[in-house]
Amino acid sequence: MDKCTQARMEAQAVIFKALAHPSRLFIVNELARRERCVCELTELIGADKSTVSKHLSLLKQAGIILDEKRGNMVFYALQTPCVLDFVTCVEKMIETRIKQMAALRK
Repeated sequence: MDKCTQARMEAQAVIFKALAHPSRLFIVNELARRERCVCELTELIGADKSTVSKHLSLLKQAGIILDEKRGNMVFYALQTPCVLDFVTCVEKMIETRIKQMAALRK
């Protein structure tokens, strides 16, 4: 693998790693609906503010979400909605595997 390909694969891995947590996937799905403040996400996830902030920071560093400060509050929005295509693909894979496993049990 050449250096350019290696760098591209590493950049892709950063994005996959950022998505590789249930809470971060939940955040992405929620932000697909509408922007949210950290306080809303904290309540929805059921985790403390520092944990949710770390998740948000990781997603932001990966370029998946963006933030906007308004007064004392920070609002988050989905910057790259195309990640939802991947999430949809994964959901279809899960459904297919469930059907295949059910068929094997019969």
